[in-house]
Amino acid sequence: MTSVQSGSFWQHFQSYLDDEILIKKLLLSHDPDRRRLNSEMLLSAVENIVFHATASEDLVSDKPVNVNFKSNISNIELIESPEPLMHTIYKIAHEMLCKSSGKEDLHTRTMASFDLLGSHRLGAKAALALAAFVISYGEFNLLMQLRPHIPLAVSIANFKQIPSNMSMLKPQVKALRSLSKTMVDLTKCIIEFEALPLVHVGLDMEDLAVIKPKIYVTAYWIIRSTLVCSFQIKSLMAMKPEQVYSNITIAAWELLSLDNRLSSIYSHLRPQVDAFRRQTKAKMHQKLLSLFKKSHIDNQDVLQMLFALKDNLPLKDCSTQEKLGVSALKSKVVLLLISKPDLLPFEQLFFLVNQTYDHPHNDKTEGSYAIIWVPISFYEAWIDTEQKWFDFISNSMPCYLVRQPWSLNSAVVNFMKQEWNYGGEAIMVDLDSEGMITNLNALDMVFIWGSKAYPFSLSRENELWDGEKWKMQLITNEIHPILTQWVEEGRNICIYGSENLDWIREFNAKMKDIKDVGMQHEMIYVGKNNPGEHTKEILSIMNREIQSNLLSFTKIQLCWLRLESMRRSKSRLGNNANTDNVLAQVSALLDNNNDNGWAVYGKGLSTDIVRVEGDEIFRCLNLFRQWAENVGRLEFIDALRTVLEPPLVEGPCNHTQVVPYSEGLVQGNMVCQNCKRLMKKFTIYE
Repeated sequence: MTSVQSGSFWQHFQSYLDDEILIKKLLLSHDPDRRRLNSEMLLSAVENIVFHATASEDLVSDKPVNVNFKSNISNIELIESPEPLMHTIYKIAHEMLCKSSGKEDLHTRTMASFDLLGSHRLGAKAALALAAFVISYGEFNLLMQLRPHIPLAVSIANFKQIPSNMSMLKPQVKALRSLSKTMVDLTKCIIEFEALPLVHVGLDMEDLAVIKPKIYVTAYWIIRSTLVCSFQIKSLMAMKPEQVYSNITIAAWELLSLDNRLSSIYSHLRPQVDAFRRQTKAKMHQKLLSLFKKSHIDNQDVLQMLFALKDNLPLKDCSTQEKLGVSALKSKVVLLLISKPDLLPFEQLFFLVNQTYDHPHNDKTEGSYAIIWVPISFYEAWIDTEQKWFDFISNSMPCYLVRQPWSLNSAVVNFMKQEWNYGGEAIMVDLDSEGMITNLNALDMVFIWGSKAYPFSLSRENELWDGEKWKMQLITNEIHPILTQWVEEGRNICIYGSENLDWIREFNAKMKDIKDVGMQHEMIYVGKNNPGEHTKEILSIMNREIQSNLLSFTKIQLCWLRLESMRRSKSRLGNNANTDNVLAQVSALLDNNNDNGWAVYGKGLSTDIVRVEGDEIFRCLNLFRQWAENVGRLEFIDALRTVLEPPLVEGPCNHTQVVPYSEGLVQGNMVCQNCKRLMKKFTIYE
């Protein structure tokens, strides 16, 4: 028993010495420069080939095959490299195939491949070697799958002298598939480890000193295995019939031996990488929490931690397609628009652009702030549909965005979900020029006031509401330029809504009678909250019959979007409908489910607004002759109010109101707020 243990010890010790010598040699050839490869996406493309090569189903079909966006080699970037990605892959493939039959032993050829890839990181080395291997591996499997179905495949297989009896190849092919999958799994471990922000979170150096040599040795054995696999695929061609059985048996044994070695490495490395990932994730979360509590001289540390852990150019300017670093945002207020990859419904996206980049006030704030779109997948990993949405929107938006959002650090994504309450609905986190959070969701501010809300902080939101009153300008602002013009001109405006077509027809007829006698007003139909297909149908009928509605369906949606934003903004600031008139009025419109409709009457910038609902509207309009007599002396809204709001005081009223002198007010009239009668005017000189 003692001799066995002693032999096992010396065997383990010898293996340790061999690895030490190997690591020293690998370190001499490992000299990564500034070039950066998206190894994760390249490995995904490799894995896709391995998967389809392993699948036993008949792939010959007329149906199109969906390819994962990560499997598309054209989407994979090799940054700051003197040659394109495919040139590098073909160079390695040439090394594998053309020098595989030379006099050099396998270790020497593995080190030569390591030298060839010396400028790349370890994960990139392994991924590139696998990519070079799967070209020949994929072609071989494609030929075998097509051979029973397509004469051309038969001719090519015969030309390459591939054995016609495929059953004899099964042990070797099976071993190839198993080893290929193990190599992919091990390469994932290396890439995941290298992607961890180890420098930023300060993990234990002793733990790192233990795992890093294992990463080097793992990369070596992956590259060595790709050379063996490539040589075996090449050897299948021009094999003499009498050699087939013995050669395939030896080849299968060699592959299985390698697979056992790599599987053993994987069983030890995978748990260690997972443990490092968990530690890094926890420390990263704490680092982010600490970062947002500290004061900074600018926003660079914060933006670096959020977006530039893996990439020095993590952003893109959609308008120019230029890649940018976070330094482009220095000294700016930054709005992080966090959403699903499909961002926002079209009408909201349109309004967001209109309220920021196309807003008249933007000339005053241009260059002072920037919007960064941060798309976050709804799933654990990005899917094809999300990628297509991202590609489409990213070519249409005028803002900045994260170029490769699928590469965002998972700890950063979780931080946004947990600390910023991102749950799938779009939010806009406001960071000031020093990187401090001043508003966890400024999106409603943007929808309500546009770039006038700059710098989009919570204090600015309170300030804007302090200056707002319930008036027509607040309801209609920026919905339509003509509507904005009417408000500025001081016109009488009636906004109304219903999905009862008979009510709409009757209401318009009565309002037309009022207009025909000289009482000018503008009519704006807005349907009801959450307008849908029925609203579209009503608009179509109204355009044919009445030909008077200003707003399109999209504009109607925007009108309700702004009202929803007002309610959310007010509620988030702690207001309630019992004490806040604006919130009460907005909520009344949003919650109105009266099929008999409603109407809001107002004039220009005046805060005197009348809201009428249901049958009360027609009762008022039927008494038109009674209140119309007052229009000559009163404003349209005041005259209407004399019917809607009966006198609060019976008999004579002694209420007095002193109004400061204002140009144009001398000829005007006022209605008493108590008795709703016309007030007698006197002039006081001081």
